[in-house]
Amino acid sequence: MPPIPQKPIKVAILDDYQGIAAPHFASLEPTFEFTVFRDTLLPYNHPTTPDSVKDELVERLKPYTVISSMRERTPFPESLLKRLPNLKLLLTTGTRNAGIDMVAAKKLGIPVTGALGKSRSDAPSLTGKKRKGPDSTTQHAVALILGIARNIALDDIVVKSGGWQTALATGLSGKTFSSLGLGRLGVTVGKIMHTAFGMRVVAWSTSLTQETADQKAKEAGLPVEDENGEKTFKVVSKEELFKIADVLSVHYVLSERSRGIVGAEDLKLLKKSALLVNTSRGPVVDEEALIKVLDEGLIRGAALDVYEIEPLPQDSKWRTTKWGKDGRSHVLLSPHMGYVEEESIGNWYDEQAEILERWHQGKELLNVLA
Repeated sequence: MPPIPQKPIKVAILDDYQGIAAPHFASLEPTFEFTVFRDTLLPYNHPTTPDSVKDELVERLKPYTVISSMRERTPFPESLLKRLPNLKLLLTTGTRNAGIDMVAAKKLGIPVTGALGKSRSDAPSLTGKKRKGPDSTTQHAVALILGIARNIALDDIVVKSGGWQTALATGLSGKTFSSLGLGRLGVTVGKIMHTAFGMRVVAWSTSLTQETADQKAKEAGLPVEDENGEKTFKVVSKEELFKIADVLSVHYVLSERSRGIVGAEDLKLLKKSALLVNTSRGPVVDEEALIKVLDEGLIRGAALDVYEIEPLPQDSKWRTTKWGKDGRSHVLLSPHMGYVEEESIGNWYDEQAEILERWHQGKELLNVLA
């Protein structure tokens, strides 16, 4: 009697917005059966998400034994994980994912693995190669700074609509770059703005000291201070960081302590000519307070890559407000593209495929997060 053929293991690949995942997993067929989803439902754990959407998300995910997730596009709180009895392995990308309740996953016996890829210039990868130069998010942050300062998106629309010059650009040379946070990204963006545009860099975080900032300058290949004794990365108070900023750039890891760390009172300190850029996480900044400041035209503009709810709802004020008109500030919006680089995401999917194969073969998993 011939052996009964085993059914393929069902794998869901979530939020593949660009539709590039399938080829990276093709070698694992027909042992695995892959379903690719190119859209994201509202976050399960957000206060505004209706129960009907939560149920829809559960019904979408319930059939799958393995789920491949992409960073924080679909969060997995404990309340969702408990409703997925078939889930035996949760793949994600990067070395952390704040959207996954790791404690709950471990308690429920669901292994969670990351993927190192090469999105960071200092991160190892399965290939053993190391990239040179600034990472994807650093590049995107600088692009947003230049984009809002030079009116790139606005001018593009004007020219394509038959117009010509309109608003004046904002010069950056010799002005102050205020970095909220001086971690890896704060350092790399600050270094570029200092060396390329001659900007004065000041920084603040709850635990940052001048000694630490000096060490970070050295590690970045910069002098600790210039010929006039001015610190390359000068640590200032939070109040001064906002008061003197020409560009306020957010580089802060989201946690319960940092949620809303940029509040209404902080935003009121910004100069009328200031620009705010956020490529970190939306909830680090009080979104309603920022919208109010921009709606009233209290600063020159903002460039954002991250939001309180992602993807942005169709009726979001970010989408529907006529920014730059009737006295409102200019706003440049990007759909969380800081890490969305072809090579990096391709490498992440390759690593997920390798982890999936190892899991099926009973081998030790790579990059276990929970």
